[in-house]
Order: sequence, then structure tokens, then C-alpha cells
Amino acid sequence: MEEAGRPVRATALSIPRDARPLLNNYMLTSGRAPRVGRNDEVLLLQSFADAVGLAPGDSLSATMNGARRTFVVVGLAQSPEFIYIAAPGEIVPDDTRFAVLWMLEDAMAAAFDMKGAFNEALLILSRNANTQEVIAGANRLLDKYGGLGAYGLEDQASNRFVTEEIAGLRATVGVVPPIFLAIAAFLLNIVIARMIQSEREQIGILKAFGYTSLEIGVHYFKLVLVIALCGAVFGGALGILSGRLLSGVYQTYYKFPFLVFQISAGAFALGVSVSVLAASAGAILVLRSVFSLTPAIAMRPPAPVDYSKTGAFGPRMKRLLDQPTRMVMRRIVRQPGRILGAIVGIACGMALSVGMVSILAGFDKTIDMTFSVIDRSDAMVSFTHPLSDTVQYELASLDGVHAVEPVRVVPVEFRHGLRQYRGAVNGLQEGARLNRALKSDLEPVELHTNGIVLSNALAKVLNAEIGDTIEIDVLEGRRPNLTVQVTGVAETLLGSPAYMSLEGLNRILKEPGRVSAVYLSAESDRLEALQLYFAELPRVAGISVKRDAEQAMQKIMNEGAGSTRYLMALIAAVITFGIIYNTARISFAQSMRDLASLRVIGFTKGEASYVLLGELAVVVLVALPLGALMGYFLSFAISAGFSTDVYQVPSVFNPSGYGTAVLVVLAASIVSGWIVKRDLDRVDLVEALKIKE
Repeated sequence: MEEAGRPVRATALSIPRDARPLLNNYMLTSGRAPRVGRNDEVLLLQSFADAVGLAPGDSLSATMNGARRTFVVVGLAQSPEFIYIAAPGEIVPDDTRFAVLWMLEDAMAAAFDMKGAFNEALLILSRNANTQEVIAGANRLLDKYGGLGAYGLEDQASNRFVTEEIAGLRATVGVVPPIFLAIAAFLLNIVIARMIQSEREQIGILKAFGYTSLEIGVHYFKLVLVIALCGAVFGGALGILSGRLLSGVYQTYYKFPFLVFQISAGAFALGVSVSVLAASAGAILVLRSVFSLTPAIAMRPPAPVDYSKTGAFGPRMKRLLDQPTRMVMRRIVRQPGRILGAIVGIACGMALSVGMVSILAGFDKTIDMTFSVIDRSDAMVSFTHPLSDTVQYELASLDGVHAVEPVRVVPVEFRHGLRQYRGAVNGLQEGARLNRALKSDLEPVELHTNGIVLSNALAKVLNAEIGDTIEIDVLEGRRPNLTVQVTGVAETLLGSPAYMSLEGLNRILKEPGRVSAVYLSAESDRLEALQLYFAELPRVAGISVKRDAEQAMQKIMNEGAGSTRYLMALIAAVITFGIIYNTARISFAQSMRDLASLRVIGFTKGEASYVLLGELAVVVLVALPLGALMGYFLSFAISAGFSTDVYQVPSVFNPSGYGTAVLVVLAASIVSGWIVKRDLDRVDLVEALKIKE
């Protein structure tokens, strides 16, 4: 395409001349299908057409079988096969860099001079068929024809990526909501405890008139249910709204023709039930105190706590601390249960913030490590078939190219025990510098000529460790079956590759001196010219510019499925603020009469506020290190929920990230303190002094 300014890789699929495909059909979104006898008409993948601005009636040219052909786009289409779209050999999708063409079978046969031939067959199995047996039988049948190996639906690229995303969502659902529900139960526990304490006299009167503890407990439990149900329904409404928004994100990220958001009655009922049960659990622990109150005890104010046995603590405090500070410390010491609960609650909010900030840093590390540390090239040129390694010297002589590094990528199927994985082995030259296999400490992994290095994700999938022996079925060329020993584990965050020495890989394949791609280091202003140059070479399958792949990956992280982490970070901040504000508000309610008394005897507004907010400050400062520790361990659970075998999101200990979480907590504390202080300054002292304990 002249308007694109660079070559685009594409895949062409044939359409039966007499009917549409039955097993892998396409959905026509605009235009029409190619007409019989018009070999220059094609359908174009809609997402690519939208990205580059093509429409039915436009034309494009493509190099097929070494010849340039011009086609007219007569329609746009989508297909289940291309829900997740990435160029062959790449993981990151980019709508502008990969196209799909549908053309009549006769036109495809003429373009490649292979009438009646096919290179892909789709099978539909009977209800009771054994998939693995069918795959083994198909491989035996097609082996003599050069078959590259059959695979099941679970390994089809689009199906696999969608399945992995669903699995990641399920893992996240299992980790994050229970934390939120536990915090909600804690907050409700505090509220109901305060309510029962302030209404103990009324509880005593009701019991004196004959009401049973069960009846009074049910009365309060009904209030809990009303709060829980209202919160659950409101949360359900927000869930529906966010679900609709998220479905739009997924429809952009995965190329579904449409994505229907359905409200599941079972899921809604489960969400409401779990929310109500969590709230009830938090309240029932408090309602036990209703049963222990007798009318005589309940109708009297609670007995003052005995603080006479403080020993030398009081005199020591008097010498070291001023009077308002001593009041703060006494309030903390005299109510350890409430203070401990507040510390744990704020620490949970801090942990959520730390966990989400760590995940944000983990996404950034995935991109930085993949595209800056492991891959230090500027572009990768892949070939249609393995070539002689002398091609690297030809490419090194091109204007603007600084360095060239060969690589051999071989599609294989790994087997270890009962586990198997379809992937690829990357043959790297000794001392590779542009694309490397690194350990967790970022030191290069030693590649042995008779061993294999697995990525950490692949080692986990195969349950293999250093020293284990795995089997490898090569899916190209002579298709040998290999048995190799695992000699190392490499740190990778994108994909699940395996590495071998280039020399050793070619030796066991009995194809010495062959490469399937090269990594280039080149001047940035020459990359576009190099793309155009390689587009004219029939042996070049395509060129992938790292800068474009990195931008596409960043877009996925920020606008695709990874964008959910921002929503979760926002929720964590809101929860943190709710905990801190609730702690400050309850402390204010419990201390209103005392603070009003201080004002009456001569304390200024600032001194009275200091007594109240000093307690909050101590609680927050104690909760910060505890929350940081809890968040450190929580980040591992959240990162495991986001990670798949396609990409891994590490839990990153980032001091600046922890500092951000601390600032979130401090900001919430300042805002909560300001609101409570404002209310304290507005208190009517006369009315406050009338409040009974």
C-alpha cells in the first residue's frame, strides 16, 4: 500500500469457489464476496482495513510466490480464527502491521502455481472422539507429505489467548474481592459496635420489658441486612456498568464482531449473597454482646476501666510529654482493641494500595525488560525458510546496519511426563548480545551444545527443573524426536520460549549452518528504508521493528485488558480512604463529650483537635509499615492472577511505588482529619455535654 509507507505482512486464505467455508467461515461486515472468475478480488480483514483507512473499492498489491500482484478489495470480513491478531512469529498484536486476505481458491492456486494443493486442513470430531488419538493419527498420515503437526482447538492462537485472559480474570476474582469484602465486614463491625455501645440503656429497658436477647439481636441484624442489601444492590449496579465498559475494552482488544454483555441471574445472586454473608459475619461478632447484657447492667453506664495499675508509666509520661500528648497516649492505651482494629484496617487499605502500585510497576518492568534488557536489537528479519548463515554477512553490509545476529527458530512440541506444550526453540549464537537468554539476576545463561534452557514460564508449565530430561517433537523439516536435558532456566516476561545453542540445535537437526531469522542493530532513521528494501526480497517473510512492537504492547497494557489494573488501583484508594475516614469519624463520635469538656475548661480548638487527630496520626504511622509488609505478600498473589504463559507480570519491590502508596494513605488521613476537625470546630458545646456516655 503506497499510503502506508512501509511493507505489511499478511496471510492469505482460500475460499471454495462454489460456497463459503463450512468449518472456518468468515463474517462479511461490508461489501461483497469475490465473484467466481475474478481472481483479482479479495476480502480484507476489517480491523486492518480500519487501522490503515482502506474500504471496499480500494486496491493493494502483494508479493506472492515471488511475484507482485494487484488486488481490489471488494469486502471486509472478520473471522473467529483472527479474534487475536498477531503476525506469525510475534506475540504482540498490531492492527497496522498484519493483514489477512481471503481470495478464491482458483486465484490462490494460480498465484502459487499449485492447483489442487492445500497446506492446512480443518477437522471436526465426533462426540466421543479422543482428540489426542486423532492428532496422532493425522500426524502419522501427513508425515510423509511434510505435515507440520496437528493441534487441538485449545492451541489455536485466538482461542488460546482468549482462554488465558478468562483464566486471568478468574484468578483475579479469587484474590481481590475477598479482600474488599473482609474490609467491608470490618467497617460494619465497627459501626454496629459503636451503635450497640451508645444504645445499651435502651437495650436494657427493652430486656426489662420482656424482650429476649434473640429478638433484640434480630432487630440489629435486620439493620445489618438492610445496609448489606443496599450496598450489594448498589455494588451490583456498579458491576453492571463496569461490565459494560469492560466488554467494550475487550471488543477493541479482541476482534469480536460483537460482544453481548449479559446479566447472569446466578452471578448476581451469588454476588449479593456473598456480600450479605460477609457483612453479617462482621456484625454477628458484635451482636454477641447483646446476649451478655442483663437489664440491670445495660441500664447503667459502663463501669470505668481501672487505670490505677499503670505503675511508673504515668509519672514517666508526665515528665516527657505535654498534657495533650499524654491524653492521646492514654486514649490509645485504654482502648487497645479499638486501636488494634483501626491499625489492621488501615494496614489492609495500605496493603491494597501497595499491591496495586506493585502491579503497575510490574507491567512497566515487563515491557522494559522485554524490549530493553532481553531484546536489545532494533529489528528482526524473518525468512520464509531456513537459509545459510552466510546471509548475515550480506545483511551486515547494508547501509545503516551496525550489527547482525543470527537465530534459528524451530516450532516444536515439548513433553515432560504427562505435560506438554506447543512452542518453539530459539537457537542463539554463543555470546549473543542483541537477543539474549538471561538469568533472574540478568546475567547471561550459558547455552550448552547438548542441553536446553527453558524460560521460567515454560518450566512451570512443564513442571521441569534443571537436570530433568524432556522430549521434543520437532514440527519442521525431518521432524526428529529429541530427548534433551534441561541445563538452565531463563527469566522471561513475554512468551514461553526455550533456548539452545545455535550450533547445537543445527547439529541435532542435522542441518548445519542454517538460520531462520536475524536480529539487527541499525540507525533509527534507516529502519523505514530497510523495511522497504526487505519487502522486495522473496526470501524475506517480514521485518519486525522493535519500536513498533513495544508501542503495540504498551497500548495493550494501557488500553486493553491491562487497563483493569488502573480501575483496581482506584478502588484500592477509595477503600483506603473509607477505612481511614471511618476510623476518624468513629473516634470523633466516641470522644465528642470529652472534647467538648476540654473546650469548656479552656482548651483551644487546635488543642482539642490535637487530642483527637493525634490518635489518628499514631494509628496511621503504626499501620504504614504493617501495611507495607502485608502489601508485599499481597502483590505476589495479584501478580499471579494477572500472569499467564503468554506474558508474566512480576511483583516488583519499587521504593517509589511504596512511597506512592504511603502518600495515598497520608493524603486520605489529611483529608479525613480535615473533615473531622471541621465538624469538631462546629460542635455545639452545650448540646455535646448533654450526651450521655
